[in-house]
Amino acid sequence: QVKLVESGGGLVQPGRSLRLSCAASARSFTSNAMAWYRQDPGNQRKWLASITYAGSTTYADSVKDRFTISSDNAKNAVYLQMNNLKPEDTAVYLCNMGRVASTGDYYASGFWGEGTLVTVSS
Repeated sequence: QVKLVESGGGLVQPGRSLRLSCAASARSFTSNAMAWYRQDPGNQRKWLASITYAGSTTYADSVKDRFTISSDNAKNAVYLQMNNLKPEDTAVYLCNMGRVASTGDYYASGFWGEGTLVTVSS
């Protein structure tokens, strides 16, 4: 059973940066990528970015100029560098281990972490 653990969230002022980490206990044999999502109260989880095990990245338009996804395959870890944070970035951030299809679309699996809360406020 794959376990994902996110860390790095917290309270940060607008305009500042934060780096999130996600550690996976193992890789699912059906996966070829990992991704970050966020969820704020009352809303569905929104996909933010994904990275294949080969290092190919894709971003949602809403964050592509401020967020950077990266990974360390040796550690089964994925990171999300978030710059110029805004109050509307406040959410629980979750990572997922899934697949990127030939179309470039990311398909989430059932492997989710519990999330890490990011609060952007002055």
